Amino acid sequence: MEYWRVHIVVEHDLKIPMRDGRLSSADLYRPDTGGAVPVLIRRTPYGKSGNPGGASVDGLRLVRSGYALLVQDVRGRFGSDGTFDPYWNEARDGADTVAWAVAQPWCDGSAGMFGRSYEAMAALLAAAERPPGLAAVASHMGGSGFDEGWTRQGGAFQTGFVLYWVLYDLLLDGAGLAGPERAEVAEAVDRIDELYRDPEAAADLLDRLAPYYREWCEHPTGHPYWKRAAPRESYPAVEIPVLNLTGWYDIFLAGALENHRGFREHGTETSLVVGPWSHCVTGGIFPRRRYGLAADEQRLDVTGLHLDHFDRHLRGRRDGGAPGRVRLFVTGADEWRAFADWPVPGTEEYVLHLDGRRLVPGPAPAAPGSDRIRHDPADPVPTTGGATALPGQFTGGDCGPLDQREVERRDDVLCFTGAPLAEPLTVVGDVTLTVFVTPDAAGADVTGKLVDVWPDGRAELLCDGVRRLEPADAVAGGGPAAEGSGEPAEVTVRLGATGHVFRAGHRVRLEIAASNAPRFDVHPPVVAHHTVHHGGEHPSLLRLPRLAGD
Repeated sequence: MEYWRVHIVVEHDLKIPMRDGRLSSADLYRPDTGGAVPVLIRRTPYGKSGNPGGASVDGLRLVRSGYALLVQDVRGRFGSDGTFDPYWNEARDGADTVAWAVAQPWCDGSAGMFGRSYEAMAALLAAAERPPGLAAVASHMGGSGFDEGWTRQGGAFQTGFVLYWVLYDLLLDGAGLAGPERAEVAEAVDRIDELYRDPEAAADLLDRLAPYYREWCEHPTGHPYWKRAAPRESYPAVEIPVLNLTGWYDIFLAGALENHRGFREHGTETSLVVGPWSHCVTGGIFPRRRYGLAADEQRLDVTGLHLDHFDRHLRGRRDGGAPGRVRLFVTGADEWRAFADWPVPGTEEYVLHLDGRRLVPGPAPAAPGSDRIRHDPADPVPTTGGATALPGQFTGGDCGPLDQREVERRDDVLCFTGAPLAEPLTVVGDVTLTVFVTPDAAGADVTGKLVDVWPDGRAELLCDGVRRLEPADAVAGGGPAAEGSGEPAEVTVRLGATGHVFRAGHRVRLEIAASNAPRFDVHPPVVAHHTVHHGGEHPSLLRLPRLAGD
């Protein structure tokens, strides 16, 4: 079969029955070869029209390579029957779709599922149902659950992403709204910055049109509510190979890494690719940071990665040899490197202690010290880059490796900086901050950022995180206390993962603050004062996974 001479048959608006009698709408693209072929399935809440492969995959190339491609609107979206209640129906409906597809005369009985973001989660949830015929999954920028790493992080609500996602992606189109209701949503999208400052102003609209939003707000991480649809809860059930693709600045990075590790630990074949990408910027170019041509997902050939994965597991082809288990784009060196696994073997813990406003290696400083942060909910620390998805996500305007110098000038941001490096420092893995904090009785957020300071002063954000302390956690042993009377609490902040080379002459910097808005909701909603301790009996420190011998 010559690739460019393949004729493609397209059938629009096929009706696929679900087990409860609802009909879902799908478009089918298949090569006009006269024989049965494997089918690849992409289920989406964002509309089946447009590029059939979605944002990153060339769908017609999949078809010209000998696959049928079925693109389906999920339940309650666009042309599909039912009510869209995010997350809960994707496992069953996905399994029903696979069962229908592999029974069609144009299918040879084998199927793969793929997708990006929500679509990837839908595929993983369906795989846990073990539908006959499903032989492989490709999860592109998918997470491990809809609580931690999606709706929340470290106990904080991800207002910046979740509010915009619901208004712009789930309500503006595909929800069947028209007239005044749709106009109301469009007006809310246009004043999203105002709603970030006062999310309650959107409460009435969301309660009427997206009642699930309030449910998300009311259920904390780990609640049984979330376990009904979480890939991390079903690792043992997924017995087919999984390809995981994600980015260092993707909002769901932690979940994708958890999936890779979780599947592997339960005996599932899995591979991992991590690029220098955010959720929507995948060309390797951000404001003031270019990673080179090799960083572009199209130059990497994401479609080709999908084809290699499905060819191996749906067709039994081994032409290219066994794929590498882990492939990472190491920033700083700005190159792709192959590793045996994740976490990367051969790393060692490299500890930097907070000493005054310095980061120092070696033993903990004997002399105690402290710094005070004033938190003002009316003037929170503004989100400046990182692994988030805000309205500027398509241009990199508010995500990725943005320069932190402006935000570092604020009085409520503490900076701890190491000496210029005499030789390169390669960090690959999860970064963790352990810090002793006396929080205000009203509670606190402790945010941290790992930053690469260039010789010219540019402060490039690598990864960041947050840990929320509720009032009950204000002192060791529980219970709120009056300001200044609590004992320091040892707080662990997961700053996320990175693969980065700090070049010689660069410096490692840690930022600590008490807010990061609108990425996270502001907490507490009153003026508060927190004390960060270091040295002496309170050895606050930064843990970096240094690649030994690099």
